[in-house]
Amino acid sequence: MEWVGSLGSVLYAVGALVCGLAALWVARFGAGERPDRWAGVAALALTANWCFAAASFPPDRLVVSLTEVARNLAWIFVLFRLFANDGRDESLRLVRPAAIALAIVETFQIALLMLARRYAGWPDASLMVFETAAILRVLTAVGALVLIHNLYVGAALSSRRLLRWNAAAMAGMWAFALNFHTLAYLTGGAPPELVVVQGLAAAIIAIPFAIGYNSNAAGLEFRPSRTLAFRSLSLLVIGAYFAVMLVLANSLDLLEGDVRALTQVGLLIAAGALALIWLPSDRMRGWMRVTAIKHLFKHRYDYRSEWMRFTNTIGRTGFDETSLQERTVKALADITDSPSGLLLVPDDDGSLVLGASWGWPNADIPHRAMPVELATILEREGLIIDFDEARKGVEHHGELEFLPEWLREEQRAWAAVPLLHFDRLVGVIVLARPAITRDLDWEDFDLLGIVGRQLASYLAEQSGQVALSEASRFDEFNRRMAFVMHDIKNLSSQMSLLMRNAELHADKPEFRKDMLVTLRNSADKLNLLLARLGRYGTAGNQAVEPLDLAQVAKKLVDQFGGSHPIGIARSEQAVVVAHAEGLEQALAHLVQNAIDASFDETPVTIEVFSDGITGQIHVIDQGKGMSPAFLRNGLFKPFVSSKDGGFGIGAYEARETIRAMQGRLDVESREGLGTRFSVSLPLRSAQAIYQGSGTPTKETV
Repeated sequence: MEWVGSLGSVLYAVGALVCGLAALWVARFGAGERPDRWAGVAALALTANWCFAAASFPPDRLVVSLTEVARNLAWIFVLFRLFANDGRDESLRLVRPAAIALAIVETFQIALLMLARRYAGWPDASLMVFETAAILRVLTAVGALVLIHNLYVGAALSSRRLLRWNAAAMAGMWAFALNFHTLAYLTGGAPPELVVVQGLAAAIIAIPFAIGYNSNAAGLEFRPSRTLAFRSLSLLVIGAYFAVMLVLANSLDLLEGDVRALTQVGLLIAAGALALIWLPSDRMRGWMRVTAIKHLFKHRYDYRSEWMRFTNTIGRTGFDETSLQERTVKALADITDSPSGLLLVPDDDGSLVLGASWGWPNADIPHRAMPVELATILEREGLIIDFDEARKGVEHHGELEFLPEWLREEQRAWAAVPLLHFDRLVGVIVLARPAITRDLDWEDFDLLGIVGRQLASYLAEQSGQVALSEASRFDEFNRRMAFVMHDIKNLSSQMSLLMRNAELHADKPEFRKDMLVTLRNSADKLNLLLARLGRYGTAGNQAVEPLDLAQVAKKLVDQFGGSHPIGIARSEQAVVVAHAEGLEQALAHLVQNAIDASFDETPVTIEVFSDGITGQIHVIDQGKGMSPAFLRNGLFKPFVSSKDGGFGIGAYEARETIRAMQGRLDVESREGLGTRFSVSLPLRSAQAIYQGSGTPTKETV
């Protein structure tokens, strides 16, 4: 139809005129301080050149296609320069890979033009070249639209008013190109109606684009939404995937007969299976998230989102019975996308032991998880340990000498973050390696350090609340004991008076004798009870004497052997300085606990030996065992008992009694394996050397 061709030439001529005038206006009157002004002038001029070529020659001429490629490259460059409007090199660096990729895809059109001219007489080859060119143009349009969207959404509110004309014009241009080439691919040829109006579309787009340079430029701050960037990257990956599958499916047209049908069905099944397995995977999502953050943002973290998630995790309450310690680990692990973590807390001697774990299966952690020397370095320097660096021999404050072997060998261990509260080490969180491995950088260290201090304040506040609650319970217990002791004293005085009166007035010898025996026994029992109650909190004033732990162990076997199997696996002479009654009472409680935790036929084992400085007596059972959380938070907490009618002060009293004798009570336990209570007391000979004296006699400690 000749009139269609004539109308197309007229509209292309109009487009060339309008684009040329727009280029001259921007060059003369456009905002001179905008770095993208001359790129916009070049793009408008090349668009006018393309419209002029399309008005002068048929659409299939090589000159028309080459000028179209030059026009598209110029508009891609304009889009690239718009991101630099704030003058920061970082913005250019972040979008450069995307712009270069679009330019490369567009440059492929030149090679396709050469192939089309070479195989012009081959219909099948010409159709394949045409469809490939259409697919590449579709990908270029989609990529440009995504960048334009991020450009406008990521701009500061004050900059959007100046940017909207340019962004709207370019969005309209690439949207038109997307629809044009999509229809061309689906129909197998360029739609004549759209070919005719391309010149008019170019003229319409040139006007608002030129208007955008009428205002003075303002700083353009590139800060797109992270969620939006991640979704845009996901759409690009999915689009590229399906484009590749589409190209592969169409390339099968070169095959013939059943082979082609069989191959197409197989490709369809393989593509669907790959999409179901690969695209929804956590690893794929992690890769896309890391890629988006690395290339589209100056900072790795969205601090507002991280703070909101951190606050929600720490302040979460519900019926899941998650402790604060576990939520502490999760809150820090969520920041680095770590799948699990451990919380190590200080023990009595300053070393670190396991306090809680979150999502860390099959954790084989020794009782002393981290030595006191390393804990001191972390407390003094606030050092965050990068275990990958440590395994390569890189150290900062001499920490490698004290790094535990289990942390070196545990490949899941990625970083150790100290929790400092007023320069005091509250704990250390060991983070597991994220699914997408990366190196820790300065931003990780800064954020983890700040969050670690915040978490330390929560843990310290909880410890303070527990201490206040414990002190309140002690105060209540002491007040109750004061009333009990007062009543017992009164009763003892009354009975003593009755005994004295009976001695004076009883006439019958038999009655007097029985009465005296009864009253004397009652008074002795009450006085003994009163003495025991009065000893609470005064263990340090009890008389001590040399004791052989082997003999003490034998007494325990004699005392409990009739009710449960008890054996001595190791018995060496170990003479210590201790209070006999207090030590026997503390050890009796430990043995009774071991019996209660064991099955009927499972023996409890006692070991006695000396290490040259202290005497050791261990009580070992093969019972149910205790969890790390219970060891830390429940075993030695007074007035908390799992037994009906129990005071819940047995384990606490045993530990305090042994401490008053300058000893230690340590516990190691594994759920399902058993428990070992270890009592250490200073040897008599070692204490004599330390005090600079000979063999001690009875004294007080």
